[in-house]
Amino acid sequence: MAVTAAQVKELREKTGAGMLDCKKALEEANGDITKAGELLREKGLSAAANKAGRIATEGAVESYIHAGGKVGVLVEINCETDFVGKTEQFRTFCRDIAMHIAAANPSYVRREEVPTEALEKEKEILRNQALNEGKPEKIIDKMVEGRIGKYYEEFCLMEQAFIKDPDKTIDQLLNEKIAAIGENISIRRFVRFGLGEGLEKKQENFAEEVMSQVKL
Repeated sequence: MAVTAAQVKELREKTGAGMLDCKKALEEANGDITKAGELLREKGLSAAANKAGRIATEGAVESYIHAGGKVGVLVEINCETDFVGKTEQFRTFCRDIAMHIAAANPSYVRREEVPTEALEKEKEILRNQALNEGKPEKIIDKMVEGRIGKYYEEFCLMEQAFIKDPDKTIDQLLNEKIAAIGENISIRRFVRFGLGEGLEKKQENFAEEVMSQVKL
């Protein structure tokens, strides 16, 4: 399909890659912006890919306290220089990530951090589900591998849909910020506290509550 100048401009803004590289990636991806961005990263042509190996030890520890003190989050996000760490653009990104963690309640930053024991337990559950559904034994393993992706999307921060823009993942948001700011940025770690966590209490939808506060 024909690639438009607007598509090339959008991809360039998101990745920081050259115009010609963006055009070629879009043509290869049949105009799909997300897939084109992935192709650029695979080829090492996006700004995010080029900066990924650079050391990032500056940055900020950002906090978010949900209205009423029901949920609190601390997140450490690193960048390369103290100068960038103090910019409003970087700090806004940190606040957005802290707020997202409060709402979405991930368990890990990225899929590589999921303990083998937890992953195997989830695969066993998915396998038993497939068996109970009457799926043929020969395709169950492939089904489990497909469904485990949903597990990562639910529990791994980088693969969750951004609470303020569900059309992009946190990983995509991060890469956009790397391209825009011009430094490597890394979400290193976080801790989330929920009031009365572990105690028996009424279940509440914190994601909806957080978003209601954002829209005020």
